[in-house]
Amino acid sequence: MNITNLLSKVMDNRRSTVNEKDGQAVTRDKETTGKKDKANGLEDLGMSGGDFLREALTNCADPLQAIEEFQSENGILLPSLKPALPFLDLHDIRRLDFHTSVVEELREKLLEKISRLANSNDDERFKKLDALLLKCYPAIKVNTLRPVVMCILKHLPQIKEEHLLQIAANKEYYDEASTEVKRQIWQDNQSLFGDEVSPLFSQYIKDKENIVFGHENGTPVFYVPSPRMRRQGEVVQKLVHMIGRSLQLYDMVLQFLRTLFLRTRNNHYCTLRTELLMALHDLEIHEICSIDPSHKFTWCVDACIRERFVDTKRARELQGFLDTIKRNQEQVLGDLAMILCDPFAMHTVALSAVKALQHCINCEMLPRDNADLLLLVRLMALGLNAWDMIDCQVFKEPKLGPELFSKFLPYVVNMLVDDQLRAICSRLPDAPVPTITHPPDLFLTVLKLTNIGSVIVMYYTLHVSRQRDKLATMAILPTLVHCEGDRAFDETFLHTLVSYLIAMAEDFGQEDFCIAVFDEFFLLGTKSKPCVIRHMLRLLWYIHHRLPPARLKSLMHTFTPTPNTCEMTDTVYKLLEERISAHQPSPSQPEPLEAPLIPMPTPAQ
Repeated sequence: MNITNLLSKVMDNRRSTVNEKDGQAVTRDKETTGKKDKANGLEDLGMSGGDFLREALTNCADPLQAIEEFQSENGILLPSLKPALPFLDLHDIRRLDFHTSVVEELREKLLEKISRLANSNDDERFKKLDALLLKCYPAIKVNTLRPVVMCILKHLPQIKEEHLLQIAANKEYYDEASTEVKRQIWQDNQSLFGDEVSPLFSQYIKDKENIVFGHENGTPVFYVPSPRMRRQGEVVQKLVHMIGRSLQLYDMVLQFLRTLFLRTRNNHYCTLRTELLMALHDLEIHEICSIDPSHKFTWCVDACIRERFVDTKRARELQGFLDTIKRNQEQVLGDLAMILCDPFAMHTVALSAVKALQHCINCEMLPRDNADLLLLVRLMALGLNAWDMIDCQVFKEPKLGPELFSKFLPYVVNMLVDDQLRAICSRLPDAPVPTITHPPDLFLTVLKLTNIGSVIVMYYTLHVSRQRDKLATMAILPTLVHCEGDRAFDETFLHTLVSYLIAMAEDFGQEDFCIAVFDEFFLLGTKSKPCVIRHMLRLLWYIHHRLPPARLKSLMHTFTPTPNTCEMTDTVYKLLEERISAHQPSPSQPEPLEAPLIPMPTPAQ
C-alpha cells in the first residue's frame, strides 16, 4: 500500500474513532481545550493532544482507566499489533519509545516518497504535493511531523503566500525551513534577506584581510589562487545556493554589494561581485547569466586573470564590449567599472601595462603608438573611477590627459631602459654604471593628481623589487609617498611589495636601504593608514635578523602597542617579540691563525 495513502487512512481511522467514542467529551471540553489543541496542531488533524489527556485525567474518576482508554483510542490501530504490546512491557520498553520509533520510521519513508515524487517525470506531481500539503499542513505545529511539511514545501515551485507569511513570522519554523522555501520568503522580504547575507559579506572581507595581513607566509599568496579556485570558497558557494535561479535575489545581492562598496570603498566587494557571477556561470544558471549585461565582459576578464596577462586578442574583445555600449545602456558601464575595480582584475591589467611598456622598448616605439597599451590604460581608468561613477551616477569613461602618453609614460620607459643598462653594465668590467636621476616635476605632478600614473609607478616598483634591483627600489620607494590618495599604501599592493622586499633580506643590512624602505616610505604611511603597521610587522617577521641591532630596536619601539592598537596588531607584535628573543644567530666559524701543514708525499729515491 502507498505510504501516503496509509498515513491518510490512519489519520481518518483515528478521526472517526475519536468522533464516535469521545464525541461527548470533546464537545464538553471544546471551549476550554480547543485553542490549546489547535496550538499543538493535532486538533486540525482530528487527534487528541496532550491537553486533551490532561483534561481527561483531571475530570475522570479512575486515572488508570482513562490512560488505558486514551492509549487504545490513540495508539496504532492495527489488530495484529495489540497482542504484541505486552511483550514490550516485559522488556521495559516504554510505549513512548515504541511510538516514537514508529513515527520516525514512517516519517523517513514518507520523506523518501515525497522526494521521489518531486523528482519524477509525473506531470501531476506538483498537484499531488499540493493535495498532500493540504492534508498535513496543520502538522507543522508538531515537532516530529514538521519535517514532512517542510519537505513538501521544499519541492513546491510556488508556495501559498499565507504559508510563507506564517513561516516567516515564526522563528522556529523559519530556522527549520529549507533554502528553497526561504528563497520564496526573501523575494518579498528584502530586509530579512539582508540579515541572512550580511554575516556572509563580513566573513568574506575577514577572509581576504587574513590573507593580506597573514604574517606567516613570506610569499605573495593573495594573487596565487586561480579564479575558479577562489569562487569555490565557502562564502561564494553559500551565496550561490541562497540565490538559486532567482534573478530577483541576484539583483538584491548586487544592490547590497554596490551599497557596501560605496560606504566602505573596499574593493573586495568588487571581487565578490565578479566571483558570484562566474560561480553562477560555472553552474550554467542561464536564467541569470543571460540577463546580466556584464556577463560576457566578466567572462573575458576572468580568462585574462586566469592567464595573468591581457593579450592582444583579449584586449580587442574587451574593447569591443566597451565600444558596443549603446546610449541608453550607460548604467552598464558602472557594472563593468566595478568588475575592473576588482583587485585581481586591476592587478592583471597593471602587470600587462608594464609588459606593454617593455614591449615598447623592444620594438622601439612610443607608448602612444602601442594600441594594447592604450586599451589597458583605458581599462585601468575605468576601474579606478568605479567608485566615483557609481556614487555620482555619471556613467562616462574618464578622459585621459595628453601628458600621460606624451611625457609621463615615456619617462617610465626611460626608467626601464636605465634599469636594463645598469644591469648589463654591472656585469661588464670597467663599464660606467648609469646614475639614477631625480624625476622631473611633471612626473611628480602626474603622480600626485592621477590615479593611473600612481598605479603604473606602483607596479613599476613591484617590477624592480621582484628583480631585486636595489638601486631602482631605493630610488622609487620615496617617490611612492606622493601617489594620488595615498594609493601606494593600499593593502593588496603592500602585501605583494612586502613579499618582494622579504626576498631582498640581505640588503637590509645596509643603512641606506633601511632609510629608503622604512624612513622614507613605510613610516610615512603609518600616519595616514594605521594598517601599514601590520605589513611592516610582517616584513620584520622575516628580516629582523638582517637588520642592524639599533635599527631593529628603534622599529620595535616605534610599533609598541598603545591602548588604541587593534587586537590583531597587538597579538602579532607580541609574537614577533617572542620570535626575535628566540632567534639564535648561527655561530660563525673563525679562521685559524695558522693553516695546518698538509703532509706531502715523499719523492721516490
